[in-house]
Amino acid sequence: MSRARELADIIGGGFTESDVPNLSAGKITSGTFADARIAASNVSQHAQSFDDNDIVNDISTLALRQASNENKAAYNTNSMFVDVFQDDTGIASNTNAPRNTDEYVSAITTTQTSIPVKFMINQNGSNDSQSFSDATGNHSSAMGIYGGTKWKTSTYKFGSSSIYFDGSGDYIKINDHNDWNYDNDSNGFTSEMWYKQAGTTGEDGYGNAALFGQHTGSSNGNPRRFVWRSSQSGLNHYASTDTPDGAGEVSNIANLEDGNWHHIALVYEHNSGNGKLGFAVNGVWGTTGANVTSSYSPGNSSGSYYIGTGQASNGLTSYLHGYVDSFRLTHKSLYTIGTNFTAPTTAFTDTETTLTTSATGNFISNAITAPSSVSKMGAIITYENAQGTNALNTDIVLQLSADNGSNFDKSQLIFQHHS
Repeated sequence: MSRARELADIIGGGFTESDVPNLSAGKITSGTFADARIAASNVSQHAQSFDDNDIVNDISTLALRQASNENKAAYNTNSMFVDVFQDDTGIASNTNAPRNTDEYVSAITTTQTSIPVKFMINQNGSNDSQSFSDATGNHSSAMGIYGGTKWKTSTYKFGSSSIYFDGSGDYIKINDHNDWNYDNDSNGFTSEMWYKQAGTTGEDGYGNAALFGQHTGSSNGNPRRFVWRSSQSGLNHYASTDTPDGAGEVSNIANLEDGNWHHIALVYEHNSGNGKLGFAVNGVWGTTGANVTSSYSPGNSSGSYYIGTGQASNGLTSYLHGYVDSFRLTHKSLYTIGTNFTAPTTAFTDTETTLTTSATGNFISNAITAPSSVSKMGAIITYENAQGTNALNTDIVLQLSADNGSNFDKSQLIFQHHS
């Protein structure tokens, strides 16, 4: 057959399988092969093997670092769980190991309980306002505001304002009530306030300025049970009708006239009629005179309760020149006399916070579903010895479960200590 005849046959009838037995791949310059025409082995035989373990480890490390640095909540990635305890969504359950709001889990349990507060001022008033109320609702209608006593927004310890006393006749008076009596049961008694000096000692005309307490207001009136300032660094408790007389100066307190806020607390601890009486400044107890007594049996006499003034003496009345922020009177000894304490860091409330440290406890994370069968599990924990020294794998133990918590096995821990 001539070459011309072959070309005519191809044009007229097309190719047959025998027509292209050895066609060079270079002749195929257009079109697309169907997927079914390419075998898997044709591809895999040219692909190099790849180990992604290093990348998985890098991603895990990156996720942990990102969670810590950027304050992320708990989240899952492929076969991994990361939690920095921003919230408790990653904790399935816990026993004596709650999440702290500062974003960690500890063996310290915080409990808030109600306390018998009888009178409290802790609100914030508008500037120059003379509107005051008892936060407990017990004595608001019995309060009298005298002189120019007012709220000031320029100076405060908490919130947005404090009570200002100008030293020339400003004070608060609350009518006589048995709430002012020192409790004769096992609860005790605490009256406390935050105070900041504004003027110099002696502005009252007598050289003494009362902070708070119960008295009649008249000269040598009884009971004279109040706390008063006798000098820049002197603070006294006067209780002439009680046994013993509580007059005496605290010698180891900060200078009250230094322009800083000071927490002042007067506490009575009942003990079958032979209790203790003491008061502290900034959590430090006075040690001289009768300020910390080992034998004190208070009498419960009549008299109004005053903030900002003392009783008259030699025809002169003492008035406080300074600021008061948060005042509270409670029928309970909130602080242990003789044991220094940390002054409250927030405005007074009618609850108290109790911290309980548990010797044992645990928390369990949410279940993590692996995408396929796994033969190994591990964990990394960042921890801090807040109390004592923990023995790893003895005091702090990690247990892992492969069956969603039905069984736990103790595992060797990997720790990163955080100081």
